[in-house]
Amino acid sequence: MTTNPYIGSSLDDLLEKDGILEEVDAIAIKRVLAWQVSQLMQEKGLTKTAMAQEMNTSRASLDRLLDPENTSVALNTMMNAAKAVGKRLRIELM
Repeated sequence: MTTNPYIGSSLDDLLEKDGILEEVDAIAIKRVLAWQVSQLMQEKGLTKTAMAQEMNTSRASLDRLLDPENTSVALNTMMNAAKAVGKRLRIELM
């Protein structure tokens, strides 16, 4: 069996080599979280104002959570958002 000379390393290897793997991972995770919360808000018919009230937080804090590019959101904010839409937040180390 011969190996294909055109197959290189993985994308993760490239990003790690460039020193941006953690940043790219953080952005990807945040985009998924923001999308999921947004979808659940729509399913439950929650406006941003109602969601912020459910979370006991400000609209500005909710806006930061829903901003897919903003990775500096407090864990407590993420947990409160999950609870407000009837879900639990699960984070794990791999």
